[in-house]
Amino acid sequence: MKNWQKLGSLLLTLVLGAALFTGCGNTQTQKASAKSTAEQGTDKKNLTYSKSQGPYSDLFEKGVKPILEKQGYKITGKDMSDLLQAEIALNEGEVDFNVEQHTAYMKSFNEKQKGHLAAITPIPTVPAGIFPGSKSKLDQIHDGATIAVPNDAANTARAYALLQKAGWIKLNPKKDLSTVTQQDIIENPHHLKFTEMKSLNIPAVRSDFDFIVITGAIIWNAKIDPATALLKEDILPHLLLQVVVQDKNKDTKWAKDIVAAYHSKEFADYMKENNKGLWFVPTK
Repeated sequence: MKNWQKLGSLLLTLVLGAALFTGCGNTQTQKASAKSTAEQGTDKKNLTYSKSQGPYSDLFEKGVKPILEKQGYKITGKDMSDLLQAEIALNEGEVDFNVEQHTAYMKSFNEKQKGHLAAITPIPTVPAGIFPGSKSKLDQIHDGATIAVPNDAANTARAYALLQKAGWIKLNPKKDLSTVTQQDIIENPHHLKFTEMKSLNIPAVRSDFDFIVITGAIIWNAKIDPATALLKEDILPHLLLQVVVQDKNKDTKWAKDIVAAYHSKEFADYMKENNKGLWFVPTK
C-alpha cells in the first residue's frame, strides 16, 4: 500500500512539473510574440519600401534615406516591376511604404482592389509636360497636328488638362479635370489628332508625332532633359506624389519620422543643391 502511495505521489509530481514547464513555455512564447508585435508597431526600426527605377525611389535613396539612417533606421528596398505590384505588396504587408504614387492612383486602387492604403505627406513631384516631337515650338501647332498622350486614366486626364492650358483645346467646364477624357473636349479648333498609348512607349516614337505629353517618371527614365519641356502642368493636389502606408500604420512613430525627414532642413538643403528644374517641391 505504501508503495502505491509513493508511486501516486511521484506521478502527481511529474504531472505538476510538466504543467509548470508548459506554462513557462507558453509565457515565454507569449512574451516573444508580444515583442515581435511591438517591433512591428511604433518602435519599428527595420523598414522595407517598394523600389522602382523611377526618380522617386532615387530621390528617396539619396535625399531621405540617409536622414532616417542617422536616426537608427535600416531601410531596405524591394524591387517592383510596376506600380500595381508595389501597391499589392504594400496592401498585403510585404513592404512598409512606397513613394511612387499620387492620391488619384491610391484612391483608385483602394476602390478597385478593396485596399486600405493611406497617404501621409506630399513629396517633390515631376510635372507632366508637353515636349517636342517633330515640332520644337508651341507656336508650330497646326491643323491636324498629332499628339501622343498617356493611356492610363489619371495621366490621360492630366494630359488633356495640360493641352487646355496650352490653349489648344477646351474641355467641358462641368467635368472634373481629374477625370476628363477625350470625349470631354468641346472645342478642338486645330482638329488635333490624339493617340493614347502606354506612357513607357511614347519617348521611343516621339518623332512620329508633332508633340508628346509625358509625365515625371517617364521623363526621368527616358533621360529627357526637363528643361526641354515646352509647357509644364500646374500640378493639381491629387497628382502630387505621396508617401503611402497601410492605413493602420499612418500614426506610427516610423511613419511620422519619414514625414519629418521629407520636411527637414537637411532635405530642403539637398533639394536646393540637386534640383535642376526637374522637381516641383510642395510647400506643405
